[in-house]
Amino acid sequence: MIYTCTLNPSVDYILHVDQLNEGKLNRGSSPAYYPGGKGVNVSRILNRLDTKNTAIGFVGGFTGTFITDALEAEGVETQFIKTDYPTRINLKLKSHVETEINGPGGQIHDLVLDQLKKQIKQMTSDDTLVLAGSLPKSVPSNLYVELAQQAQVRGVRVIADTSSDSLKALLGVPLFLVKPNQDELAELFDVKIDSVEKAIEYGKRLQEKGAEHVLISMGSIGAVYINDKQVMIAKAPKGEVINTVGAGDSTVAGFLAGLNKNSSTKEAFRFAVASGSATAFKEDLAEKKDVEALLHTFDIKESDI
Repeated sequence: MIYTCTLNPSVDYILHVDQLNEGKLNRGSSPAYYPGGKGVNVSRILNRLDTKNTAIGFVGGFTGTFITDALEAEGVETQFIKTDYPTRINLKLKSHVETEINGPGGQIHDLVLDQLKKQIKQMTSDDTLVLAGSLPKSVPSNLYVELAQQAQVRGVRVIADTSSDSLKALLGVPLFLVKPNQDELAELFDVKIDSVEKAIEYGKRLQEKGAEHVLISMGSIGAVYINDKQVMIAKAPKGEVINTVGAGDSTVAGFLAGLNKNSSTKEAFRFAVASGSATAFKEDLAEKKDVEALLHTFDIKESDI
């Protein structure tokens, strides 16, 4: 089973405003509500790519109920732990530019943290755990490291899709897959990454620090994949970018779905790139038909390791 763990999920509320006038009454249109959070997005795409998974993490209040109900309505199994605080709401105002206002995460107490750790202790070597997204401020800064180590003791494959200090803390911990984007990789090593060659150089360093698979998304440039035997470069499929939120999460889900089909790493990489791009070309996450339409529209070049 693939488990996606989202410790700080959200309800993403999208509202269109013709002209945002600060300090005055603004009337919005075309409202939309989606279950949000990186792990939640991974679960939704996996489900759309016919890959069974279970979403875990923390939810609370009426917003937490919305997330659980929305996922289960799509066919995603959930085993969320309920907290005393409502799950946050992230507001995305779409005008001539997009303005995001992300709500704070709720308090997470030791009791619910212990419940999460018990869930992980029940996982086996047949399972995969995706640690995705930001950490709530109320949890220890090394929580991902602790969860990853607990999972690895049981032979669970661990995937990290996080950024900044959380990703830096995981350096040196053996991981099955790490998926930074271009900016996150640059921040990780405190360098400027402005080319595919630079991405490969520092992606290899990440791989040398314990990541079995490294997948670097680079927006319109494309993506890079690295393991101890291969380096592959994919050009970005052509299309109009509408919304990049969830594109990286879709990339992770596409790679896992490809592997779940017993595909080669090259074909799993192809699924990853197609999934990420398909989501970027839509308002919400991509559907299976969107991914399949892009699968053979771009080239993958293999490079020497």
